[in-house]
Amino acid sequence: MKIVVGITGASGAVYGVRLLEELKVTGVETHLVVTPAAELTVRYEIGCPIDSVRALASHNWDIDDIAAPLASGSFRHDGMVVTPCSIKSLSALANSYAENLLLRAGDVTLKERKKLVLLVRETPLHSGHLEAMLKLARMGAVIMPPMPSFYNQPKSIADLVNQTVGRVLDCLDIPNDLVTRWSGGDDE
Repeated sequence: MKIVVGITGASGAVYGVRLLEELKVTGVETHLVVTPAAELTVRYEIGCPIDSVRALASHNWDIDDIAAPLASGSFRHDGMVVTPCSIKSLSALANSYAENLLLRAGDVTLKERKKLVLLVRETPLHSGHLEAMLKLARMGAVIMPPMPSFYNQPKSIADLVNQTVGRVLDCLDIPNDLVTRWSGGDDE
């Protein structure tokens, strides 16, 4: 299996890092594209150098490398995740504005009818954000804001992140044990 991972500068870099960690453990080949803003966000939010994040991926691609294999529909992969996905990237994808490799790879993923999962990180949302999300959903993207679940009674931020990352893996049909599955409630 081969998955493209994009990390943008929106808050929530931990989702991208945790996804890369889990994909590495499961033996999935990953192709990573990181925006310049994401490099800053990783440093601010996680406190680690971007090189340690890049080391989690099987392959790394420069954001400006439009000649990279990911830029072509002939590049075979099983899906793409942008996590976190900034509103800037969401808007560009919604309008087929492929100015860099991350956006081009996302656009190609959509045109090839592959799964594109977007962990959109913004709140509150105005109608322009919602319209862009609806447009992308109609184009085939999975819009998946990282909203925590609480039926699993999370005890830490790691629990919240793992539940979301597990749901991303579910979207990609990758078996995982990160998700606490709902089994029904007590009727007491």
